[in-house]
Amino acid sequence: MRRPAALAALGLLLPALLAGCGGSASGDGGSFAGSKVDPPFTVAPITLTDTAGDSYELADGGGTGAKLTLAFFGYTHCPDVCGLVMGNLAAAMTRLSESDREQVQVVFVTTDPARDDEQVLRRYLDRLDPDFEGLTGDLDDIAALGKSVAVGVTDGQKLPSGGYDLNTHSTQVTGIEDGEAPVFWSQSTSAAQFAADIHTVLTQGVP
Repeated sequence: MRRPAALAALGLLLPALLAGCGGSASGDGGSFAGSKVDPPFTVAPITLTDTAGDSYELADGGGTGAKLTLAFFGYTHCPDVCGLVMGNLAAAMTRLSESDREQVQVVFVTTDPARDDEQVLRRYLDRLDPDFEGLTGDLDDIAALGKSVAVGVTDGQKLPSGGYDLNTHSTQVTGIEDGEAPVFWSQSTSAAQFAADIHTVLTQGVP
């Protein structure tokens, strides 16, 4: 974070947004389901690796040319919230017009890079939408990237029994434009709400 105002906002938002995969969150209601961040967060210029093994910087949309990037931090072994949110995003994409869809990139940033390599992410995302991109990399880099947009990430631990302790992460979807994050949506946002809000952001900006 580069600005004191943004740091203050981060401090206020983190306690409310940090939740495990079994956590709960509620939408703001109203005609626009997302929550505006003013001033917007500055996305850290951190390079991760996409599912093709190429470098990808979330701050610049990975060079895709998309006007709006929707980023979700989660992991493929998540038992509940991650699949729900990503499923709603996939359904939202089918509700968009072709012109809107071409301006949006959905990115899934793993919070469990020890298990989610490029191939695992690609298989997971292909079941949702082949156009979705996945990012992996060093956990410290992922945590720093998440922190810049008020996403908390806590590493899961392998248990002596051979199982895995649950990974903890915030559950919002972050909207990114031109290196800044001016809006986020809670895990309770529906596909219809995502679609309506995406169209609004693309055509009018964040209200």
